[in-house]
Amino acid sequence: METTVDVVIIGGGLAGLTSAIHLSKSGLKVILIEKNEFPKHKVCGEYISNEVLPYFQSLGLNMVALNHSNISKIQFSISSGKIINQRLPLGGFGISRYELDHYLYQKAVANGCQIVQDTVNNILFEEDEFTVFTTNNLELKSKIVLGAFGKRSNLDLKLDRDFILKNSPWLAVKAHYSGKFPGDVVGLHNFKGGYCGVSKVENDKINICYLVDYETFKQHKNIEEFQSKVMYKNPNLKTIFENCVLIFDKPLTISQISFEKKEAVENHILMIGDTAGLIHPLCGNGMAMAIHSAKIASELILSFLDTKINSRKELEEKYTQEWNANFKNRIKIGRLLSKILQKEKLTTFLMQLLATFPFLLPLIIKKTHGKPIILKS
Repeated sequence: METTVDVVIIGGGLAGLTSAIHLSKSGLKVILIEKNEFPKHKVCGEYISNEVLPYFQSLGLNMVALNHSNISKIQFSISSGKIINQRLPLGGFGISRYELDHYLYQKAVANGCQIVQDTVNNILFEEDEFTVFTTNNLELKSKIVLGAFGKRSNLDLKLDRDFILKNSPWLAVKAHYSGKFPGDVVGLHNFKGGYCGVSKVENDKINICYLVDYETFKQHKNIEEFQSKVMYKNPNLKTIFENCVLIFDKPLTISQISFEKKEAVENHILMIGDTAGLIHPLCGNGMAMAIHSAKIASELILSFLDTKINSRKELEEKYTQEWNANFKNRIKIGRLLSKILQKEKLTTFLMQLLATFPFLLPLIIKKTHGKPIILKS
């Protein structure tokens, strides 16, 4: 079955759904293709910087309705247990991907966006038009395709993207818990081989999500043994886990998480969210970056289809420039911080520095976060 639309969005995560809302709200005919059903839990830190709120409000999105937690402080500790507490410059909120993605999905559908549960298996670009093919024999033609298919996908192989050919050492684990943890704090706790984020999401649930080097993790039989023998060496993590009860049947995991450089445009597809580039989770800004990238792409697409941008080449150049201007340095700083936290001596030095000059921590946070995101008039 062949259908012609203005925009095809591949992937229904934060970036894909946000762009679907933005573009359909502006009157475009949009189809979003997502392989999974909504709602669904995802491995994610589930903390969003307040920088997204003005943009969400301009799209008619009301985060207060989701009963999220309000977060204003950060607690940072190294594996020995030494802690630094600071206020977050902008603050943020905790919301599960299960609730947020489902809310955005409902808003996109209400705007007139068609959301199809299917898998894209090929994309062709010929004579200035895309043709998108799916496993259920859909054939979609459009002027624009947005790639929002996440951290890694079979489509990355199809597009012959450089990063997908390199093995990545990172594994992430996430679960929800009940228990005691301050509602206004996001915790970031270092341990040998990785770091762990802890914060409350909606309805008083606690999200614990950690990133670990696979070489460290595979020395243990299972998640429980790894947590007790490695993560518990940080006394803060030991206390958190011992005062929490697992809500999930079992933790979720995702492997082969790549922080390698990605291109913002591949085969004329504008990449958004994690598909364009992934910041280390310790920076706590991945969700806001995904949302911001959707805004940048959506505004440029509207200008292109309205002929304010004169050519596809100009569209792609402008998107790449804006993506780099907003995110390239943040990702570099995230990589640097991650490398430091993997070296025990460097981590100790950094903690001593931050303890002596506590004002440095908010400055580091600002380097990995943006200013409030405002819709262009």
